[in-house]
Formats: sequence, structure tokens, C-alpha cells
Amino acid sequence: MNATANLRTTTGANFMAEPPIFERGAAGRTGASLPALDVPTVSAREAFGALYRSVPARLAEVSEPEAFRHFVRLSQLNYCIDTQMYPLGSCTMKYNPKVNEWAARHADFASMHPLCPDALAQGSLEVMWRLSRALCEITGFDSCALQPAAGAQGELTGLMMIRAYHHSQGRSPRKVLIPESAHGTNPASCTLAGLEAIKIPKSDDGLMHLEDVLRTLDLVGADDVCALMVTNPNTVGVFESHLPAITQLVHERGGLVYGDGANTNAVMGRVRFADLGIDVMHINLHKTFTTPHGGGGPGAGPVCFVKSLAPFQPLPVLVESAGRFTLEHNRPGSIGRIRAFQGNFGMFIRAYTYLRELGGEGLARASTLAVLNARYLWSQLKDHFDVACVEPCMHEIVITDETLERETGVKTLDVAKRLLDYGFHAPTVYFPLVVKGALMIEPTETETKQTLDEFVTAMKKIAAEARQSPELVRTAPHDVRFGRMDEARAARKPRLRWSPVQTESE
Repeated sequence: MNATANLRTTTGANFMAEPPIFERGAAGRTGASLPALDVPTVSAREAFGALYRSVPARLAEVSEPEAFRHFVRLSQLNYCIDTQMYPLGSCTMKYNPKVNEWAARHADFASMHPLCPDALAQGSLEVMWRLSRALCEITGFDSCALQPAAGAQGELTGLMMIRAYHHSQGRSPRKVLIPESAHGTNPASCTLAGLEAIKIPKSDDGLMHLEDVLRTLDLVGADDVCALMVTNPNTVGVFESHLPAITQLVHERGGLVYGDGANTNAVMGRVRFADLGIDVMHINLHKTFTTPHGGGGPGAGPVCFVKSLAPFQPLPVLVESAGRFTLEHNRPGSIGRIRAFQGNFGMFIRAYTYLRELGGEGLARASTLAVLNARYLWSQLKDHFDVACVEPCMHEIVITDETLERETGVKTLDVAKRLLDYGFHAPTVYFPLVVKGALMIEPTETETKQTLDEFVTAMKKIAAEARQSPELVRTAPHDVRFGRMDEARAARKPRLRWSPVQTESE
């Protein structure tokens, strides 16, 4: 019997042999019907000279059904949020309501040129204005800049604004305190901004504590405290309950506080970041407000901030006066433009549509459901796997393979691979780095209890398999088109282009 009996199974395409398209078709086969040539023929060899190929390009010669079926089958080999639960933690692979896509594709928005004069773009500018005001209302800040293209660029923007603020005060502090429970991009953003990241060690309960921050501040010295960067809820899935006292302490030392709002989906409508003493934060629209995520496509990481940082926001600045909207380009204190045009406008439309549909009460309920779903998984799995924190989580649950590996030899990667056999995309693995063999699961608010129960059943089965038939788990996956890959070989000897003969050395 198939291992996935009574559970989800992988799609049918996973079981079909699908060679490269170059290995399909036959010489002379075509899927095009072209009219007879009605202009004089030209010798390509004479026209292009040295650029002319000495050997014809090895292109696939296939019929239309062959080409169409090939690429459809390839698409069906992919996991996606529209076919099954996608429990990546931290990344928050949330289902995107289709009404958002309809709105973003409306011709009056989609056809707007980014260089259109302000007078002819009032509708689009008003949507941007309304979105920025809504984000300020949700976070409690005075102003919002939509321009950053993603969360990491939002981090860079906020840090550049903080640095500009200090310079305006005649100071040049460089040290940025970052707890180990923060997102991994935070230290990289510090370096890119010309600042220095200082680590605050992780505590046993996953929280940042006042005494740890005070100890780190004393090591840095009051004159060199630029900022504290904090992710809340943090990457262990815990709410930073000591944050108000910590932000006050940082402010007393002359520093500002940057909030990584990537996990806002756990607290929107319940907590306002400005009320916690944070000065500037970014929001990932793709993680909280259901714009698309991943695949190399556009993102959006708007930055919200207090009034004292407004002079330093990126250009241009969207302003409203008597119902008219303009983009101001003359702000002497600004950090300047941080990307082309005004941001990824299609993402703004999607997020604004989501906000208008849910409203304040709907956003609060979405956060409640996100936390409820994660805590349900925590309650169901904590007796079968080691969890990183004993306290109930917020929006995501982090599991460690410490006991499992010691007793069975099964590691986090093996569990993730085995989940593929049960029709689920693997959760985030080996992050956060402060948790040994971390497996991070985030169900988001859109998954039903039935789906969560299917996932829990699969995880419990894998836990039982690890103790009864560990080799079955260590060699997974088994029921997908491709089995366990040699990842070391793929990294060291990647084969990036097709060739008709493949040798073992390739």
C-alpha cells in the first residue's frame, strides 16, 4: 500500500516521466503554420558573417501538443499554495485571495506608466496615499514610505534614516544591537548601511531580556549606540513581552529602535509597534497583506516611522493637499531615492484590496486565527517532537531534531523530505540558526482545521516511522517523481545546460 494512504497524495504529474524537451519530437516536426515566403530570400551566412553559426542550434522540434503538455507537466511538478498547504515558517507563504489579482489587473491601474505626470495619475496616487495611511493606522506611526521593494530593502531604508537622524544631531554612532532571535537579514542590512552589528545572545526562553540588553549596551558604550533591531514576534515564534522597557533603555542611551515587522500577521489589529517604543519599522506586504511571495517576482516592504524621522525619508515623498496628490522631490535631508519609480505598484493594489475587504475587525481576526492555528499545531506536536520553546508560540512553531537524531539517527532534513511523500511542501529547515536542527512551521490564518489535522497526522506518522523504520525516513522521499537528490554534488558540479551525451563526470 502507498505510504500516503488516507492522506493527501502528490499530483499525478509527479509520476510521469518528463525528459527535457530536447529529447522529445523529431526532425522536421513543428507546431507552427506559416505562410509562404513573399519577399526575396537572404543568405544568413552572408548577412551575419562571423556571427553565423558553424553548427545549427540544437533546438527542439516538437508539435504544439508536445510543447504544451511538456510545460504543463513541468508546472504540475511544482508545489504551490493553490494546490496544498505550504507551511514555510518565517517566509509566511500565505494564500492570496483572487480578488486581489483581479484588482491589480484592472486596466486603469495596470496600464498606468510610472512616468505619468502627477496630474494624470491622481487615482493611482490616491490609492498609494490611502494604503500608506492605513499602514500608519495599523502600526501607530506618523508617516509611511512605500518605495522599498522588499523587507530587506526596508531594513536598509530604515537604518539609513536612523543614520541620517544621528548625523543631523552631530553624532555618528555605528553599533546596532541585534538579538539572535531576529531575522537573518538584519545583520546584513547593518553592514550594507555602513554600521556594525552587535549580537545579543539568545536566552533559554527565546525572549530578549532587559538585563541582557543592558549588559550589551554597557559593552558598546553610550556614545556608540546607533540602534536596536528587533523582530517581534521573533523568529522562535515568541512575542517580545519586555520590549517597552527595552526600547526606553535604548532611547536613554541615545539610540533608536528599528522594528522588523515581517511577522506583523501575528499581531496586526492587536498591537501597534509605535506603542512599544519603536521608531521605524518595515512591513512585508507579501507576508502580512497577501501579495505574492517568492519566485523572483516583485515584493514590497513599506517603512513606517515617527515624526522625527520624516525629514530623512526616501524621495519622492507623496503628499496630499486639498484632495490633490503630488510627489515632492525636493527634500534636502532625505536619504534619496532607493529604487526606480515609486515602488511595486501592483503590490500596493493587492494589499489595499485586502485591507478594504477585511477592515480593522477582519485584520484582528486574521491575526487571531494565525496564532490559533500555530498554537493548535504546537499542542498537537509537542509530545511527538521537541519544541524550541516551552511557551505557546505566536504565529509559527519551531521544532528541534535534537532528541530525534540522538535516538533514531533521523534528522530534520529527513523529516522534511518524508513530508513530500504525504503531499505537503516541507517547512523551513535549519532556521533560525539558534535552534539545533530547526524545523519551522507556519500555517497562517488561511488553513482550516481539517488541513491542519491532515498535516498533524502526517507528522505523527513520520515520528512513528523514525522510531520503527528509520531507514524509510532517512531515504525519503519515495513517492514523488524524483527521489533523494545528491545535494552536495549538485552544489559542487551543477549541470546548468542540456547536452546530448551525459557522462558520469558531469
